Amino acid sequence: MTTAKIKAVRQRLYDDFSFYSKSAIRIRTKQAEVTPLVLNAPQSKLHDAIEAQRKTTGKVRIVILKARQQGFSTYVHGRMYWTLSQRHARKGLVVAHQADSSRTLFDMYKRTHKEMPDLLKPATLYSSRKELVFSQLDTGIQVATAGGDSISRGETFTDAHLSEVAFWPKATAAENLNALLQSIPDEKDTSIYVESTANGMSGVFYDLWCGAVDGTNGFIPFFSPWFDSPEYTVDVTDAFERTYEEEELVSQYGLSDGQLMFRRRRIAQTGREKFLQEYPSNAEEAFIASGRPVFNPDQIHRFMQEAEEPLYRMALEGEAFEKHPRGELKVWREHEGSERYFIGADVAIGIKDGDYSVAQILDSQKRLVASWRSHVHPDYFADVLFALGHYYNEARICVENNNHGLLTAIRLGRDLAYPNTYTEIGEGQLNDRDSFTIGFRTTSKSKPLIIDRLRAALREDEMWISDKTTLQEMLQYIVTESGSMEAEEGCHDDTVMALAMANHIHDGKFTPIKVTDEFYIKAI
Repeated sequence: MTTAKIKAVRQRLYDDFSFYSKSAIRIRTKQAEVTPLVLNAPQSKLHDAIEAQRKTTGKVRIVILKARQQGFSTYVHGRMYWTLSQRHARKGLVVAHQADSSRTLFDMYKRTHKEMPDLLKPATLYSSRKELVFSQLDTGIQVATAGGDSISRGETFTDAHLSEVAFWPKATAAENLNALLQSIPDEKDTSIYVESTANGMSGVFYDLWCGAVDGTNGFIPFFSPWFDSPEYTVDVTDAFERTYEEEELVSQYGLSDGQLMFRRRRIAQTGREKFLQEYPSNAEEAFIASGRPVFNPDQIHRFMQEAEEPLYRMALEGEAFEKHPRGELKVWREHEGSERYFIGADVAIGIKDGDYSVAQILDSQKRLVASWRSHVHPDYFADVLFALGHYYNEARICVENNNHGLLTAIRLGRDLAYPNTYTEIGEGQLNDRDSFTIGFRTTSKSKPLIIDRLRAALREDEMWISDKTTLQEMLQYIVTESGSMEAEEGCHDDTVMALAMANHIHDGKFTPIKVTDEFYIKAI
């Protein structure tokens, strides 16, 4: 080979990771074989996304939502080694959620270095269980475990591989992630790879993913569904016949019968929820399936896809609601003078960054026509509900009277004398005014009652919901290990509780009869 050709090959090894990986990196496969790292289909898809971002921005900032065993950790480790072993004055960091995982990842780097061809292997100055330093390049890589306090405080890195971030200890995850992100300058030729499987719809990984999807945090989101991996298919039996759900999957994703058979077998082995978590078909499914949702996630996801933007917003100006671009009231259906409305209200203390006070407005057809949500003091929230009630044709209003809600309920029903406030009568008490309790008392018995009624209304397809905030909270509303129903840690359930109360006091959905001349004649 001529000198020119050698230089061309060496330059390609420097510039092209996909060429470098199959030429220089050797990995252990699922079949316990040691082979070159030839990018598989999901890895190639990730590679294209990273190269596109690097070409556009000059750096890499990516959040990788993983399905099971698609090789993304292997890809990131190879790419990090490729970068660090050929460039001067760089410093890389690998952080995993557990010490064992950190060691496993770091062993991948050390094995890659050990088996690297001599032509491409940099001289080693120092190697330990936590650090690998290349002498002539003045470059190194170190490993840490999430959970320790300030794991990167005072350090500056050029490249970082943050693994299984959704499983980092919750007590320190936010602080550690923030410190790590601050330790890497926002400059060209730097890289941050954040990869994880989903673990519920809360926490730093979920927030980082949502910010990447929204385009607000400088990261790009990457997801590859399980069926991108060609090995996830099995032979089909002679008796195989698609179910209705499988026909939908074929229509939506173009799955083969072999892939459907693989899906069936995995679900039979691990259960549906576990399959959806480890082998999601889309990002929303991954996050939904990783918790224990109270509401049917497939139905909520369908609502999400069909959700409409509000017609407009309104704000309380004086004593009446007026259209306002930043108003707290989102409206999806025009107010109708002959319609009956029902309002459920969940009350919070009114502290910024705390829970929200929420009012959910249903019409006679159980359509969520409007939703009010903000941080206000409980006494003022009564004024808001008073104005909402009058605007919506003297709507029936149900206020949760627990804690801070007691002030809202008393002010609305007694001081403001709103004429259509929901009241309860204590069991065994006489039906007189002194026995009434204004509002709804949430207890260990009454809360499951109204939540189950809301679940039933959704199951029977009685409700229409376009509010994405409400739908998001419904996805985050889970059954805890103790068996209670509440929002995931770090999430809100204010819209869910307000909607449950509105549904609780609803008279029941009915289909209005359109009276025509023909109908009138037949009726006579």
